[in-house]
Amino acid sequence: MRKLIEFHLDRGSGVATYLQLVHQVRHALRLGVLRPGDRLPTAREVVDQLAINPNTVLKAYRELEREGLVSGRPGVGTFVERSLGQTSIGDRARLRADLARWVLDGRRAGLDLEDLEALIASVLTDFSRESREEIA
Repeated sequence: MRKLIEFHLDRGSGVATYLQLVHQVRHALRLGVLRPGDRLPTAREVVDQLAINPNTVLKAYRELEREGLVSGRPGVGTFVERSLGQTSIGDRARLRADLARWVLDGRRAGLDLEDLEALIASVLTDFSRESREEIA
């Protein structure tokens, strides 16, 4: 069976471990890495990989289940129920390639990763603000 998601922890982030797992699953769902029917790693697999408490993994999976993103099947595993991505895989691939070109252009212009992140964050903030104004 192919490994669809491999969790990573940033122990210095200040974000609770279970939330890091939840965020990584959501991220994988948005990018189409995980799709309905895919199985998440077992709690034991995650514990062995990350050296964390099994209850932490179970808490993350319960949160994802509460959100309707996954469902646990006793003795079988935890499976993805729905995706978060609204675009096709082809559109995502095209947009990712466009973004990669933009990042390369920014790097060639002398921007470092923090500069690029700041630019992206400012654009996202502007779009978020515009959306709120349209709703109001």
